[in-house]
Amino acid sequence: MTDTVTPGRALPHPEREEIRLEGLLHALADPMRLRIVSELAAESAELSCSRFDLPVTKSTTTHHFRVLRESGVIRQVYRGTAKMNALRREDLDGLFPGLLDSLLAAADRQARRLGERV
Repeated sequence: MTDTVTPGRALPHPEREEIRLEGLLHALADPMRLRIVSELAAESAELSCSRFDLPVTKSTTTHHFRVLRESGVIRQVYRGTAKMNALRREDLDGLFPGLLDSLLAAADRQARRLGERV
């Protein structure tokens, strides 16, 4: 597949070595951000921001994606006019083995227990 990243619209991301556990945990402590990460993990592919149906305003959604990007949880790139999001699973699993899977499994168990959507 040809990489169609839109030149000149790069977004800042922390390098792998800059990702901190407390930043990761802060980012995933919010239910909307955890929901975004759960959807990305389930799809195992890049998803556009518009793919997520969150019960918050567009500006709040943008904020959630920025927190996830700046903490190193996701990578965002522009492809044409779409901002695409991918989970930085390889980086996170390399830094904190098993943590992401444990958090996602715990969130899923909690959602089922409470009858909520993750």
